[in-house]
Amino acid sequence: MNDLVNELQLKIQRLENELNFKNGLISILSHDSKELFGNFLWLIKSLEQQTISEADFFKLLPQIKNDTQKNLQTIQDSTTWLKTQYGDFKINPVKIAVTDLYHYLEEKYAARLKEKKISFHFKGDHSAFITSDVLLLKYVLDKIFNNAIKYSLPEQDIYLQASTEDDQVLLSVTDFGTGMNEKYLSAIYTYDNPIFLGTAGEKGVGLSLKIVKNFISLLQGNIKIISAENKGTTVTLFFVNL
Repeated sequence: MNDLVNELQLKIQRLENELNFKNGLISILSHDSKELFGNFLWLIKSLEQQTISEADFFKLLPQIKNDTQKNLQTIQDSTTWLKTQYGDFKINPVKIAVTDLYHYLEEKYAARLKEKKISFHFKGDHSAFITSDVLLLKYVLDKIFNNAIKYSLPEQDIYLQASTEDDQVLLSVTDFGTGMNEKYLSAIYTYDNPIFLGTAGEKGVGLSLKIVKNFISLLQGNIKIISAENKGTTVTLFFVNL
């Protein structure tokens, strides 16, 4: 009887988490869309009514550009998540060499790494592999690595490290950037966590890590974040190899 009650409680908790996630996602999309289009409309009307000059209009465009990029990222992240909610979506586990993931990140982010003069290194078990869904795993690594670059200072290092413990493969991304205060870690996956600007003024909506955690659950893995202010952050993914 106790086992049945515990199982039901777990199901209820999971459904509550999913509902909170969906409600938060809808809230973000609604708020950001209204804000973006409201800013566009105000700017155009102000120019038409000549309440701002053309010079001031062009001065405001960089901020509009940043807001547009942020909202586009939100839509892209939401679209990726929505694909996992279709009835015919299935996890497709395949054997993936960890070094292939390193080269994927190295190539995809070459321009940004060069722009900030960041060195990207691999260390650990070069023969390690993970059995997982390629699309979801790459999405997860993209978001984690993107944050590592965003919060790194010029000429710092980022590491992708692989190790094995018993039947688990551990995959870690470590940076030595701005890090975060411990008081924010407990809220990192909620909608109450503050949004921080990157070291080059990069802006985000704070949605990515929430979707990352959702995807890690789909992949039957776990995630752990260790961070210290002005010292950097390590994000570790735990996978059981099938």
